Amino acid sequence: MRSAVGRSDTAGPDLSRRPFAWTFTTPLYVGSSLNPINSSIIATALVPIATELHVSVGATAVLVSSLYLASAVAQPTAGRLGEVLGPRRILLSGIVLVLLGGLVGGLGQNLAMLTVARVLVGIGTSAAFPCAMLLIRRRAEEAGLDAPPGRVLGGIAIAGMATAAVGPPIGGLLVGAGGWRWAFLINIPVTAIAMAMAVRWLPRDPEPDLGHGGFRKVADRIDLPGILGFGSSMTALVVFLMGLPHLEWIALVVFVVTAVPTVVWELRKTAPFFDIRGLAANGALTRTYLRQALTLLGVYTVMYGMTQWMEAAHGFSTVTAGLLLLPMGAVSALLSHPLASRNLVRGPLLAAAVSMLLGTVGILLLTSHSPAIAIVLVSLVFGVTSAATTVGNQTALYLAAPPDQIGTASGLFRTFGYLGTITSAVIGSIVFRDGASDHGLHTLGFVLVAAGLAVLLLTVLDRRLMHRTPGREADSSENTDAPMNTAPVNTAPVNTAPVNTVTNPRKENPA
Repeated sequence: MRSAVGRSDTAGPDLSRRPFAWTFTTPLYVGSSLNPINSSIIATALVPIATELHVSVGATAVLVSSLYLASAVAQPTAGRLGEVLGPRRILLSGIVLVLLGGLVGGLGQNLAMLTVARVLVGIGTSAAFPCAMLLIRRRAEEAGLDAPPGRVLGGIAIAGMATAAVGPPIGGLLVGAGGWRWAFLINIPVTAIAMAMAVRWLPRDPEPDLGHGGFRKVADRIDLPGILGFGSSMTALVVFLMGLPHLEWIALVVFVVTAVPTVVWELRKTAPFFDIRGLAANGALTRTYLRQALTLLGVYTVMYGMTQWMEAAHGFSTVTAGLLLLPMGAVSALLSHPLASRNLVRGPLLAAAVSMLLGTVGILLLTSHSPAIAIVLVSLVFGVTSAATTVGNQTALYLAAPPDQIGTASGLFRTFGYLGTITSAVIGSIVFRDGASDHGLHTLGFVLVAAGLAVLLLTVLDRRLMHRTPGREADSSENTDAPMNTAPVNTAPVNTAPVNTVTNPRKENPA
């Protein structure tokens, strides 16, 4: 697909010197933090919500699953819309939806209204990451950079992953001080700040070249039937997965009925929303998606599974269990930026796989009599996994995705991550169906061994990751000449050939 890329009309004369000034990156970081924080902040509000609305705590689980489901579908959709209509427009639209979700949730009187609010928040926050990646890629091309802006990607990694760990502590403070409604209302001041920064500092999008046809033209450019088919089949798949170990046959039937014609349609479409042929040809991108899903399965199994085990088997309170896992997020945040600034791919991915296996060994050795420090040490190892996989796979995504499809590719990257997260919750519910015991925790460990070995093989056997290509990278601190441990990317459409080279016609002086 050839989208109306265009160039921003607000780029200053010193763009080549400081393309990623803090005024450009800060709104992207703030926007990218909204989804992970909202994903985790609700955890501390579920019990108070159930009490006030007179529903079971189990019924409030829909507030968690609805955001995951909305995000899994909306991320690639927002990316595609950003490619066609402009990333700034879609990002601002997403911020408005988050603001609306905060209002609906803060004023909600029943579980249905709160669910609608979470869906609005899920859709709105989904615009941030793919639009940020699209804006970063276009800014790098405008500045004539042929290497990923590592420090900027590191900031996105911190905003997108590490902030999830601070959600429960923030939620505990908000809910404890002002009640559960602040788990929703907090979005109002945060989105107001994000909106002000985005309007003031992000470059305006060029007018999309849609010609005549209006909505019909836009629908054709974004492949609306493909989006609807993808959304329907993905929704059915997620509902089926979340229902396990009970088989939701209706969801499975809906998945098959919607997925089959969607695949047929996408294979026949010239510029499909979900480019199946292109994904099959672009093995580097496919492997990146799989690594991200499998590694996040491990990370979130620790976050959710160990939390349940600490409370049920070890006897820790909810607050204590959350605090014991807080260092995991801190390590992830501290490591993400220095790792990303070097534009390394293979090294961080190997570190993610090895640390995941080492952490799993630690899980297998834990018992309900283990001291708290042992639990913290295991979580710290998975903090390394979280940082390394986010940085390595995010840089691999930047390199492997076609430049004109970076928005959609980034959205699918997040979708695969959500599938890993949802699968981790499903595995935890199956393993702990009779209670969160030591035996159940060790069973989770064996599952993670298999996932860790798969990630290791996907990294070690990936020949694309063995190449080293020099390139020039710049960010707000004007860093240059960072190495890359991966093959660069092609600007050819995904439909034609595997993506394997970076080309930049504006480049004059190779680094």
